[in-house]
Amino acid sequence: MARQGRHGATRRRPRNAEFDRWLDRIVDIAVVTSLLVGTAAVIAHWLL
Repeated sequence: MARQGRHGATRRRPRNAEFDRWLDRIVDIAVVTSLLVGTAAVIAHWLL
């Protein structure tokens, strides 16, 4: 039986990709922060 190729959306990272993991975490934090600030701004706009 032949080996099948990769499937699924999970990324396989090389062992030396520590910087990429930190960069992904920083981007995640930035996106969540911007969503919270944007939501707070919309709510403040509606209330004021």
